[in-house]
Amino acid sequence: MSLHALGLATLALLAGAMISVQAPVNALAAAKLGHPLGAATLSFVVGTLCLLVVTLVVAREQVAWSGVASLPPLLYLGGVLGAIFVTISLVLTPVLGIGAVIALAIAGQVIASLALDHYGLLGLAVRELTLGRATGAVLAVLGALMVRFL
Repeated sequence: MSLHALGLATLALLAGAMISVQAPVNALAAAKLGHPLGAATLSFVVGTLCLLVVTLVVAREQVAWSGVASLPPLLYLGGVLGAIFVTISLVLTPVLGIGAVIALAIAGQVIASLALDHYGLLGLAVRELTLGRATGAVLAVLGALMVRFL
């Protein structure tokens, strides 16, 4: 493995670790604010402000802001899905525990990803569902269930 590939893998691991910290932090905010939607809103407002500053500093000239209004409605789905994920994870974290929430979320991601790949949805290249890939998904689900119930 090259140093570059190792750096990218480390960055992906760090991103996953941050998601594991984000859910309980948001759950604590929900408890303090009195409602999960307040915490989810706080999370997205702070995240939006951070992204706005970084975008203005790093990519102000490259973003075609004038094209936002003409984007197909499907392209707004990313924000909606993110809001739903954050809200569900902050609600479930105190109930199931962060390990179970993250493990189950990853299992769901693997299953959905294999379907997206298999059918080449959303502009992805087709990557057929093989026995090995299906077995990996089954193992992800079994692992998630073990984290939750054992």
